[in-house]
Amino acid sequence: METAVFAHDDPAFDDALDIRTRVFVDEQDVPMDREVDGRDPAATHFLVSDPDPVAVARTREYEDGLKVERVAVLADARGEGYGHAVMDAVESYANEEGYDRLVLDAQVPVVGFYEARDYEIQDDEPFEDAGIPHRRMAKSV
Repeated sequence: METAVFAHDDPAFDDALDIRTRVFVDEQDVPMDREVDGRDPAATHFLVSDPDPVAVARTREYEDGLKVERVAVLADARGEGYGHAVMDAVESYANEEGYDRLVLDAQVPVVGFYEARDYEIQDDEPFEDAGIPHRRMAKSV
């Protein structure tokens, strides 16, 4: 398993966007213009391959920390540890870059995944984003 950390202009971004499109647009019916939101050029991107690309995430500076976004694992690779691998890379990056807080908006069905990684729910009620219920979560690193 290999993890790459890169900027938007890296050729690996095409693989990352392919995974995001397959998971969010094709599986979850998120409109493409919501998925590609104009924030990719300012983000740091993460790609896990084994040997083919299977999982992604992006981060960007946000209020009092680093926001984790677009975490996705291909459907046929779920349950194999790739979500943890991409989050390990994100958390290591945050630590190396001097961030002390990570924030994310977790889709409700995967809140337990993030709770197992010591993220805590920050809001009182779920909220919708692209028609999908989410919870704001955060973790100190």
